[in-house]
Amino acid sequence: MENLNVDALVVGGGIAGMQAALDLADQGFQVALIEREPSIGGKMITLSKVFPTLDCCSCITTPKMSAVAHHPNIRLLTYCEPASVQEIDSSLRVSVQCMPRYVDAAKCTGCRKCEYECPVTLPSAFDRGLGAYRAIRVPFSTAVPQTAVLDIENCIFCGKCEKVCAAGAVDFSQQPESFDILSTTVILATGFELTSLGAKKEFGGGLRNVIDPLMMERFLAPTGPYGRVLRPGDGKEPASIAYVQCAGSRDQTLGIEYCSRVCCMYAIKQAMLISGSLPMAEITIYYMDIRTFGKGYEQFYQNARAMGVEFVRGKVAAIREDEHQNPVVKVELTEEERIVERTHDLVILSLGMVPAQDSGRIFGLASANDGFIAVPAPNARPCATQHPGVFVAGTAMGPMDIVDSILDAGSAATAASGYIREHGKETVHA
Repeated sequence: MENLNVDALVVGGGIAGMQAALDLADQGFQVALIEREPSIGGKMITLSKVFPTLDCCSCITTPKMSAVAHHPNIRLLTYCEPASVQEIDSSLRVSVQCMPRYVDAAKCTGCRKCEYECPVTLPSAFDRGLGAYRAIRVPFSTAVPQTAVLDIENCIFCGKCEKVCAAGAVDFSQQPESFDILSTTVILATGFELTSLGAKKEFGGGLRNVIDPLMMERFLAPTGPYGRVLRPGDGKEPASIAYVQCAGSRDQTLGIEYCSRVCCMYAIKQAMLISGSLPMAEITIYYMDIRTFGKGYEQFYQNARAMGVEFVRGKVAAIREDEHQNPVVKVELTEEERIVERTHDLVILSLGMVPAQDSGRIFGLASANDGFIAVPAPNARPCATQHPGVFVAGTAMGPMDIVDSILDAGSAATAASGYIREHGKETVHA
């Protein structure tokens, strides 16, 4: 891989990173976008619908993924992540580590014949372990790029993929590669992860029918593994479903005292979608406070109540499993001042957001009290970090929803554009 010289480097290929890259590229700047996964799309491409409009997530994300891949001013580099950074005058030299796909990306046509021939079946990380894929595969149906990747650790080296590949793209000898990107400015859009399902042992994170919200998104998504909502423990259709709010946020025992902002809304959205797909199911949301802070969010909440979703104000103390694999929720009903136990078929823990990766440390950036990348002057310069020329976008700076992530990415691109014009090249690329 040759070294690159660009105006802007965007780290992270989720919705915020893609939007920032497109905004800069549309202004004529040369942009490199690196993503540590084999495909761009981030968390959003795994979701079913967005709140409060209930628009299809894939319908929003896939065109942006395609626009990034085909934009003449964007160099897309997947399966790569920054390793180190060096300051050179007013620019940054970022050393990038590229992991081997064991497939020649220049030759691969995305025909998936290697995938169909491979005899090794593995749990699908994209489907949160619900579905399955082969040891060599295109990451998912709408992946960008449509290039296969081989899980070398689970490969049995039978050679079937190599024999069936007409393009001769399979290459078992590939090794990790390193190259440098010299850039005037950097935008970090490294996203978020959910708090661990088993972080709070009282909430039964190891139980078979207690799941995380991204798993429910895959149940509800049209590209999901089953096409309907099932209990992962036994494959039955649940008749009683419960959400436990603040299961990974606002909790001093977990060291996560902040509100993750999106948990109430995604629980309400999922409850409405489940109500549509399982009209006879009873759906309960156990909450401490409902926070509907955005435009149309309060009406969205009221619509869910009108649809029959039960909202119970209370603090869940523990979740256990009965002899039929049913989760039993022990909850203090705060308005009634009593403790009850309720049995459900399926429980979803509304987990919160934590930083996805420590790219901030590589760039010498401080973390805020919540662990996300610190922004010293959030009101005056909302995307500027302590390091001149390094900006942050989306959930890399803190919990936020998709709308705010896109707006925030535009703000970061605007700030980066101004920095490039002041410190970088005198003219932008046509």
